[in-house]
Amino acid sequence: MAVGKARIMHGRPNTGGKLETMSNITPKKSLGQHWLHDVAVLAEIADAATVNVHDTVLEIGPGLGTLTSVLLRRGARVIAVEFDRDLAANLRRRVKGGVSLEAIDNLKIVESDILQFDLRQLPAGYKVVANIPYYLTSNLIRILCESTNPFSQAALLIQKEVAERVCAKPGAMSLLSVSAQYYCEVELDVFVPARLFTPPPKVNSQVLVLTKRPEPLFPGIDEKRFFRLVRAGFSRRRKTLVNALSGGLAIDKQDAARMVAAAGLQSSIRAQNLSLSDWKTLYNQLD
Repeated sequence: MAVGKARIMHGRPNTGGKLETMSNITPKKSLGQHWLHDVAVLAEIADAATVNVHDTVLEIGPGLGTLTSVLLRRGARVIAVEFDRDLAANLRRRVKGGVSLEAIDNLKIVESDILQFDLRQLPAGYKVVANIPYYLTSNLIRILCESTNPFSQAALLIQKEVAERVCAKPGAMSLLSVSAQYYCEVELDVFVPARLFTPPPKVNSQVLVLTKRPEPLFPGIDEKRFFRLVRAGFSRRRKTLVNALSGGLAIDKQDAARMVAAAGLQSSIRAQNLSLSDWKTLYNQLD
């Protein structure tokens, strides 16, 4: 699996200035709310998803509408899904001052938990942009990638360490990275330091770009069986792959060892060392 070339700006200066935040809006810690106030970074996020005129963009957690305004000014149709009732109720009013009347007509606001939102109602080839609360990241990436109505491209601002995990190579792979890279080409984009948020989170962030594969990576496989195998392999991270598969698949250790050997893998190998091609070869050994 070839991971896309990273576009990282370490220690990036705040060249774009700040967007004025509303003093009467207090971020809710329980919802992981942190307002991004750097104009240049907001533009970078839209660039990372290559947002253009007539695109339909699913924006997750629009918050104060700073990124929403950027997307609307580019001529996109924006479906903004906001869980916070107060923010959803006032989003159109906050955005209205910064975009044209024609552009504001392209905004649809949905008050909903994104994990419950029906992605099937979106048009084919929609794009996704989001400043995602850290606690939501893994579940959201899984739901987006596994949807029967897949996005074409996504730019997700997430915790830097998690973005790096998604883009990991053999030696540092995880269930999350295997899943994301199975469905998408993955790439690291702009680095966003904590100081550019209000309030500043305890960790730095990074934009993760996901480009949905137009065709299945491994045509003809049973995806449920494939990911059952992968989950079994990562079920005991401190154990060898043989031991993990034996426990995770509820098979004899000798049978697990034969599978691993038949796949051309060392008996001492651990799940994090396997490439996606290795997982496919191992899958071929399943009875």
